[in-house]
Order: sequence, then structure tokens, then C-alpha cells
Amino acid sequence: MRQDQLSQKIDWLSVLVFGALVIAGWLNIYAAEYDPAVNQSLFDFSTSAGKQLIWILTSIAIAFTIFFFDYKFFDSFAYIIYGVVMATLLFILIGGKEVAGSKSWVGIGSFGLQPSEFAKFATALALAKYLDGVNRKLTDLNTLGIAFAIIVLPMALTILQGDTGTALVFAALVVPMFREGMPPLLLVIGLSIFAVFILTLLVSQTVLLAGIAVITLLALGLNARTPKRLVYIIAGAIVVTSVVRSVDFVLTDVLQPHQQKRVLSLVNPNIDPLGVGWNVTQSKIAIGSGGFVGKGFLEGTQTKFDFVPEQTTDFIFCTIGEEHGWIGSVLMLALFATLLLRLVHLAERQKSTFSRLFGYGVVGIIFFHFTVNIAMTIGLFPVIGIPLPFFSYGGSSLWAFTILLFSFLKLDANRMQVLQRL
Repeated sequence: MRQDQLSQKIDWLSVLVFGALVIAGWLNIYAAEYDPAVNQSLFDFSTSAGKQLIWILTSIAIAFTIFFFDYKFFDSFAYIIYGVVMATLLFILIGGKEVAGSKSWVGIGSFGLQPSEFAKFATALALAKYLDGVNRKLTDLNTLGIAFAIIVLPMALTILQGDTGTALVFAALVVPMFREGMPPLLLVIGLSIFAVFILTLLVSQTVLLAGIAVITLLALGLNARTPKRLVYIIAGAIVVTSVVRSVDFVLTDVLQPHQQKRVLSLVNPNIDPLGVGWNVTQSKIAIGSGGFVGKGFLEGTQTKFDFVPEQTTDFIFCTIGEEHGWIGSVLMLALFATLLLRLVHLAERQKSTFSRLFGYGVVGIIFFHFTVNIAMTIGLFPVIGIPLPFFSYGGSSLWAFTILLFSFLKLDANRMQVLQRL
């Protein structure tokens, strides 16, 4: 396809929303570090805003480069990209750079890159490639097992690096699997396990185990009329009991000490009032103080006095809430909603299973980041340290999301050629 024809088929609405989010993020990064006594410029490359501008310009270059790729590249090299990225994650465990307790960075001069951010793109590609194969049915246990293995491998490697927050994002790749026919019962089971985990933090394990025993006996008495039901009830009881018993192991052996406090502070905000509890409390104060219209650009007092830690990264939403109020927050949410709904529309119009699966993978990853980041900022979710897409400061994050989005837009622009190939 010639470049003039390609430009007509690019989904420019998605590109415009991407641009609006990136520019708004850049301005809010500047506001989050703004010091009226210094009055540094947006283009001062010694500041986070100046450095982010470099990342933005390089991201635009990456986006343009992707449009020059042959659309078959993503399908043809999916497994190779996945393998290279997995090998990089393994290397990081040995020679990686440790930042904030996570050994998940590669040092490049004065900059650092986080390969686990790019692993999301690689895993979405590999999963789409695998499920696009002949006779792949998500009702088949063998297909399900391999699909989950593709997701679990980078998740496990990321956990070993000490970055549990990023590892959780890979769970978002169940979204394309459900779109392609994975049984809804698995979602119910997953959500139930999560609910039991949270409940175990709130209630004594002894009480929970006693309750499980009583419910199991009642279920056996009322519903165990066939051997199949008997097996299901007993298996369910074993799974739930295992989850309850595993909570201590997860908290003490999987999570880092600061992550343990983040989880526990969700159910007991007073457990660390000057640590993790302080972060979330100040975050909510900053957002609430913005009121309906906000205090105005560069007028955030919580920001000026550095009350909220990590405000350019994990807590960037605080700046929006404080300086632009309810109106600014709603506009930002509307931009994300527009992008996500548009991407769902684009995914549904794909002519190839591979492109559709990858599109839903992009939707799942962006949606997970967006909802969890906002939820942890307002105290509805533990602070797990994942950025707000296109908004938060950081080159690895911005590059990774740019590659995710524009790879899919490239596939969408060539969807008719994909149809002809098939």
C-alpha cells in the first residue's frame, strides 16, 4: 500500500486522542514539579518535563516508523519478538539495574529502560499468533494451558525481578481470550479467588476455614446427587481453602516489604499513616481540594509543597484533580473512554483473527493500567506502582504504549490486505 493510501486508512481519531493525552500528560508533569521560585521552562531538559519531551519526540518517531513496516511483520515475527524479550527478562535477573527495590531496569548511559514494559507488547503479539493457529479452541484444555503459559512466563519473570505491580498487568490479556470464546466460568472463578484473598485479609483464617467447612457440608448434603457434582464441590472447597492458606505465603514470600504494606493499608489505612497511608491520604486530599473547576494551572498547593510522593509518575492524576478539578478529571476520563471504545470498534472490524486478538490485547492492557492507576490514586486499590498510560513520566512506559497502539493502528489500516491474504 502506498503511503498516501495508508494515510487515508489510518484511524486519525485514535491518533488525535493519543496526541491529546500525551500533551496533557506533559503539561501535568511540568505542573507537578513546578517551583515558582525557580520558574523553570517547559523546555528545560534538566527537569522531568524536559526529559519527557525527549521521550515524546522519540515516541512520535517510533509511531511514524511503525507505519513504514510491512503489516505482515507483526504476525511473522511475533514468536521471535516474544523470545527475544523473554531472554532479556532473564538477563535482567542477573545483570539488571535495581531501582526502588525492583531489579527490572537496563541502564543506558544516564537513562534506563524497563524491558517488562515491552514484554506486554511481545506477549500480546505471541498470544494473538498462537490463538490464530489452526484448530485453536479456547474450550480445549490444551489450548487454554498453552495460552496461559504464554501469559504466565513473563508474569513470573517480572515477579522474580521484584516488580509485582507490572506483573499483574499481564492478567489483562485474558480479555482477548474471553472475546474468542474462553468459558465465562473461568472469569467467575478468578474473581472469586481474588474476593477470597481480600476477605482473608479482613477476617481470621480460622473463621474462614470453619465457614468453608460448613458451606461444603451443606453443599454436599443438598447438591451432591451425582459423582460429578460431588467432585466439583470437593474440588471447589480445596481450591478456596488453598487460597486462604496461601495468603500468608504471598504476603511474606512473594511481595516485597513495601508491597506488603500497600496491600495491608488497603484494608487498614492506619497501619502505616506516615508511609503508604500518607501517600494515599495526601493523594485524596489533593484531588478533593480541586473542587469543581480546580485551583488553576500551576496553582496546586499540595503539588508546590511536595505533599504527594511520586506525583509525576504513579500519582499524576492528583495534579489533574487539584489544578483542574472535577471538570478536568472528567475530561481526562472522557479521553481515555473515547480511546478505549474506539479501539474496541477497530478490533471488531478486523478481518483477521490475529489482528482482532491483538487489538483486544491492547484494549485490555490500557484499560488495566488506566483503571488500576486511578483506583490506587483515590484509595480503592493498593498502590502497586503502575503508570497512567501516555500521562505518567517515563520513557519505557510511553515507548511501550506507543508501540502497542500504533502497531494495532498499522494492522487496522491494512485490514483489507489481511483479508486478501487469507
